[in-house]
Amino acid sequence: MQMADLSGIRLGFALCGSFCNAARAVAAAEACVCAGASLLPVVSEHFASIPTRFGAPEDFLSPLRTLSGGRLIRSITEAEPIGPKNLTDALAVCPCTGNLLAKLSAGITDGTVPMAVKSHLRGGKPVILCIATNDGLAASARNLGDLLNRRHYYFVPFGQDDPVRKPTSLVADFSLLPDTVEAALRGSQLQPVLCRGISDG
Repeated sequence: MQMADLSGIRLGFALCGSFCNAARAVAAAEACVCAGASLLPVVSEHFASIPTRFGAPEDFLSPLRTLSGGRLIRSITEAEPIGPKNLTDALAVCPCTGNLLAKLSAGITDGTVPMAVKSHLRGGKPVILCIATNDGLAASARNLGDLLNRRHYYFVPFGQDDPVRKPTSLVADFSLLPDTVEAALRGSQLQPVLCRGISDG
């Protein structure tokens, strides 16, 4: 497959939860920059403050700052101007948790990442969701279905990452983020949208 061309694209890159996928998310951000995108990272309050067995927040915030030339949005007040000031051409949420799927579906704006999405959508520009949720085929299924049918939302191809041990879990193929962004900027959903999910094991 030919490498995606994101030359000149101002890409918002939002991260929330799903700490086991944080390293994959940073790698996906790097791939977008390698494809030519200018990065504007946005991190949720939890992502920016909670150390986990997968690493300390700064382990991931530091490379994001490096990729973006020091820019990093960490609060609702910093995220609100994204749309009014026309700061982004596309916005990727990577990873996108089941909790955020529910908030986006219901129009809840109570944190940095949902505010970034709401503000960006003000201009009718594409939002690309790279999902990672243990209940994608359970409680989150209704929200997933809702957003699949909403204008301006696009999905990095996803699938079941462990059908035997985690039969309701869905995870996107993070390596397909640049291609999905490129397609979304043309108004197209990268296909097939269902693929083999990325295992966390």
